[in-house]
Amino acid sequence: MAAKSRLYPEQQLHRRAMGWAVRLKVNPERVQIKRLPNKWGSCTPDGVVTFADDLATEAEDFQDYVIVHELLHLRYRDHGRQFKAMMTALVPNWRELEQRFHP
Repeated sequence: MAAKSRLYPEQQLHRRAMGWAVRLKVNPERVQIKRLPNKWGSCTPDGVVTFADDLATEAEDFQDYVIVHELLHLRYRDHGRQFKAMMTALVPNWRELEQRFHP
């Protein structure tokens, strides 16, 4: 029974990520949630977006920050001006969230 309760937050995270993908008009090849010991998410050049399973239990504003960050890499490969402008438009407090979790 414990395993089932663990899946629920991950399913919610996946659903949240797909909602953002629609909003951002990006189409990831695959969205997966798995153990990522040293980071919150990643995006491969071929469009596979991965989120850390731990992210599912974090605050929703932080989830949004990580989700938007990774999904924007489907459009912008680096963290240049356009990437940062989009982050600011979509998650206005992203710099504070980044500082809180990556001091």
